[in-house]
Amino acid sequence: MYGTIMRRSFSFLTLLATLLALLAVVPLASVLAQLLQPSTGEIWAHLLRTVLPEYLANTGWIALGVALGTVAVGVSCAWLTAAHEFPGRRLLEWALILPFAMPAYVMAYAYTDFLQVSGALQSALRELTGWGVREYWFPPIRSLGGAVAILVLALYPYVYLLTRTAFLERSAAMHEAARTLGASPWRTFWRVSLPLARPAIAAGTALALMEALADYGTVAYFGIPTFTTGIFRTWYSLGDRVAAAQLAAMLVGFVLVLLWLEQTSRRRAKFDGGRHHAAAPRTRLAGWRAALATCVCALPAILGFLLPAVLLLTMSLREPLAAIDPRFWRAAGNSLLLAGLTALLAVALALLFAYHARLNPSPLARLLNRLVGLGYALPGVVIAVGVLLPAAALDNLLAAQLRALFGWSVGLLITGSIAGLVYAYLVRFLATALHTVEAGLAKIRPALDEAARTLGSGPWRTLAHIHAPLLTKSLLTAALLVFVDVMKELPATLVMRPFNFDTLATRVHTLAADERLAELGLPALTLVLVALGPVLLLARQIARHGRADRRLSASLPRRRSSAPAAGSCPAPPPAGDRS
Repeated sequence: MYGTIMRRSFSFLTLLATLLALLAVVPLASVLAQLLQPSTGEIWAHLLRTVLPEYLANTGWIALGVALGTVAVGVSCAWLTAAHEFPGRRLLEWALILPFAMPAYVMAYAYTDFLQVSGALQSALRELTGWGVREYWFPPIRSLGGAVAILVLALYPYVYLLTRTAFLERSAAMHEAARTLGASPWRTFWRVSLPLARPAIAAGTALALMEALADYGTVAYFGIPTFTTGIFRTWYSLGDRVAAAQLAAMLVGFVLVLLWLEQTSRRRAKFDGGRHHAAAPRTRLAGWRAALATCVCALPAILGFLLPAVLLLTMSLREPLAAIDPRFWRAAGNSLLLAGLTALLAVALALLFAYHARLNPSPLARLLNRLVGLGYALPGVVIAVGVLLPAAALDNLLAAQLRALFGWSVGLLITGSIAGLVYAYLVRFLATALHTVEAGLAKIRPALDEAARTLGSGPWRTLAHIHAPLLTKSLLTAALLVFVDVMKELPATLVMRPFNFDTLATRVHTLAADERLAELGLPALTLVLVALGPVLLLARQIARHGRADRRLSASLPRRRSSAPAAGSCPAPPPAGDRS
């Protein structure tokens, strides 16, 4: 009897998970299918003659700049905080992740208000020197270099977090063996620590590059033509949805190449990290080396979070009436509605997929979970285009059928409501919830399932009475992460939102496009404060692990550094050398 119930549960769950996974793949399939569709020849001739080479060049330069910048900042800070002891390290090791709470486009708006000709910095410079506007040169923030700098400051935590973990897991035995054989700190870093961390560096760099390729707010505001801005322009200005979808497919090609390179680097980098040995002790820095390490680690945290947050607060204080603007409150309410609804659905679906894989650990279950996770690697604008194409066709079909059968004029049921937008969010962020729930389920011992089965409890009863209570923390974390991701999402919302439906992200974008920078301070600051919650939770975990690490290594000997400065803060390898 019990076996029959289990088989029925497996069959039902497998069928349901398969259908839902196929729905998650529909946007990607829809975009790739457009490669087979004939586009308007004049449109493509125009794109090839005018802007497509510029799209390729700018996208390539941004990818290269972000890769080099995030590796340089992330690896340097990770190595300093993981392998050295210096003043402020305990604070900086978690403060370095705070830029996660600052969306890149929000940082771009804040720095533009501060650094432009009429901004506070150049105005103060002219007052001090007496120069006129045309009597000096100042690096323009609205440029390709400015966009790269903003994206590096916003995205380096991906490399920092993964690389720091890899450095912390380095073996003391291997480290001491290298020093015993006469290797300097610099040579030990290059020959031992860096090779062990290369898979983590590659993974972090790939994540940063995917986010950079998906960015729209920063490059659009700075006027830099890239594939994301080109998709918007082709879709709205030129009115060719097929050509826009084909551009989106080309952007998907970039992402797939990144994923392939990351996986290839992981396969090639097979090292024994000495996980079963004690971690290497930190080297205590003193004098100017300690001061330099503090400055190197403090600068990204200040520029990536503290300064933009202060600038946003200043902008909010300049426009105190923004707090009573009804458009702000409508946008905030819409953001909360979308984020809350998507978070609830994402957690429910993630629990379904994770529990199905636990009950039925088959290749099919693993494949379904991988298909669901594909959406996170796709830019928001690509998902939006992939959703709109089939959703618009389905809307037209439903409207025609209901009008023919019942005489009802229902309008656009999917694209004309938030239903299509929530669907796009789920495709984009379901992987975040799924990975969190899977990690929580992995901590529950299979013995509990076996005990429940012995006592006659079926799979659904086991889920409700055993797994769900134990997963409360993981489910809340997953919901919070999805909630914040939806609050910050810009390109998909711009494409999919119903008419006259604003969120905080689109409200900020609209004000920036109208050059009303002072008015965007409050909604932008609200976005940052909402995103700060999960970031502080992550920082708390880092601090807790740091305390545990200190207790574990309290008895280990400490060394005072006598190496050159280069050994304390080594220059990271080029981004292309990740194998």
